[in-house]
Amino acid sequence: MKITKTYQFRLYPTKEQEVLIHKTFGCTRFLYNQMLDVKKKYERRIIQKKKRK
Repeated sequence: MKITKTYQFRLYPTKEQEVLIHKTFGCTRFLYNQMLDVKKKYERRIIQKKKRK
């Protein structure tokens, strides 16, 4: 039997760290959405190519 331990932490960042965290997550969210859009466009092209055959 496998037992998994988990730990929970509470962070209390300074205002400067808070700003940096928000910027980091904002950039990450933007990049994720950009790549998701690229993937969807690629998949649409593949589907259209299959329909033409």
